[in-house]
Amino acid sequence: MDDQQTGPDWFANPDVVLLRDVATAVARLEEVGRLDSFTLPYPAEAQRALNALVLECLRNGAQPPSGVPELMRWCRARPLGSWPLNRLPHRVFAAEDRLIDERSGEPTQLCHELAVKGRGDSTGRQYDRLVIRAAMRACRDASSPESYTAFRRLLVTRPVLTEANWFELSTDLFLDPVRFLIEEIYAPVPVNHQRSGIYVCCRRCLTLLTPLADGGWWCERDQCRYQGAPPHGRALHAVDVGELRQLRRPLRQFVTGPGRAEVDLERQLRGLGLTVEMWPGFDAYDLRVTFPDGHVWAIDVKDWAHPALLGQAATVVRREPPYNEACWVVPHFRVQLRRDYLDVFAAERGSNAGGLRLLTDTRLKKAAQARLRGERGPDARIAPSITRQNGSDHA
Repeated sequence: MDDQQTGPDWFANPDVVLLRDVATAVARLEEVGRLDSFTLPYPAEAQRALNALVLECLRNGAQPPSGVPELMRWCRARPLGSWPLNRLPHRVFAAEDRLIDERSGEPTQLCHELAVKGRGDSTGRQYDRLVIRAAMRACRDASSPESYTAFRRLLVTRPVLTEANWFELSTDLFLDPVRFLIEEIYAPVPVNHQRSGIYVCCRRCLTLLTPLADGGWWCERDQCRYQGAPPHGRALHAVDVGELRQLRRPLRQFVTGPGRAEVDLERQLRGLGLTVEMWPGFDAYDLRVTFPDGHVWAIDVKDWAHPALLGQAATVVRREPPYNEACWVVPHFRVQLRRDYLDVFAAERGSNAGGLRLLTDTRLKKAAQARLRGERGPDARIAPSITRQNGSDHA
């Protein structure tokens, strides 16, 4: 891997573009069927990615994959450090990264993050953003911010619904403005998620577990796998639950996953005696934290596998509702998995981020405790610097 080509131009690196194409192909193949059982004709994205990788292999004197099935085996069996991509930036990608999880055969979170970047669409056209923006519009039209908050909590706390759950939601008046969306975003669960007629949910993140050939179960959320074997939550017998539905994958990954971290942080900050408002101003940011003296923090929680991709996405936190300091927060386990996570984010953060800081959730909690003790120095701040404007503090 190339150590030199990092910084703002690495995203145009030919090997990164190729890798994004492969990741997009993997995600597209997962949409149309299981990665180990797809049939002809292959999606155009898969054939295009294969052609590009074959050309790169020939250019580097390496043996290329013989077809799309072997390309998928590469993604599962070969870490990126072994791919013949000599220009891939070392600082951005770890040698052990994979696009398909070796045990489960499911696309990794890195794969989905690259696929989102690689499709060439603006963020406004990504599925999860489309859904969230449609929910905002509907709730604004109904003059019901409570409905938007209820919708967000639904995506975080109920990624899996039985027929009884589905009927229960139909009686929730808060969800009336977004009912048309709920019918779209919950899809029937494939039968390969069950073993001996039983579906199992993860007790930590509430999503469905995937049964493995060795008899174990796999959770799609990185944090759960970092913590060890997924603890079993609800056991759903297919004959009893009727048609089982789950949120579509982009929402599980980019809304439910970070949402679990958001509600965990909400609980911890409330436990300190702070006032916490979730998704204020129709999701201007994730948490609005008010201290006893009226000082306000605005917090956006992110849970991305790759810090460089997160750095590329960094932007200033929206100014309304008003706040004094703002930052982004990432679960602490991400930094434990990759020690340079915060440094890579800072290096890839663009000028439009306005110096936005990225903190771990544990660091943010310590800053809140310091401020509650009366400290006002760097350890009690979440923004890079503070200036006085009109008699109040502003980040």
